[in-house]
Amino acid sequence: MSERGMQELALLLLTALADAPRHGYAVAQEVKTITDGRVVPRTGALYGALDRLLAEGLIKVEREEVVGGRARRIFALAPAGRERLAAEAERLAATAREVRRRLGTGGAAALT
Repeated sequence: MSERGMQELALLLLTALADAPRHGYAVAQEVKTITDGRVVPRTGALYGALDRLLAEGLIKVEREEVVGGRARRIFALAPAGRERLAAEAERLAATAREVRRRLGTGGAAALT
């Protein structure tokens, strides 16, 4: 794994798939929910990021289905994606702890 942090959209997409497989539109809606509407992925960015995560082996296409005459892929978190997401969560938590330490706040509530 790289020392560099994951881009926010990739992190959010993996998080959106952590608890259940979803098709693209549902992934976008889950990202919107996770971020309280702060991030609403545009279609091009969403599918570009999903394709990159597929190529990296972090997600997989669980199945394809046809709905209303249109093909739809259902994405799921791959084992490598679960590991990467857990590692990224630890990295972010360590950074947040250091922020709190430097601010002299100690508690998580102090950052909100």
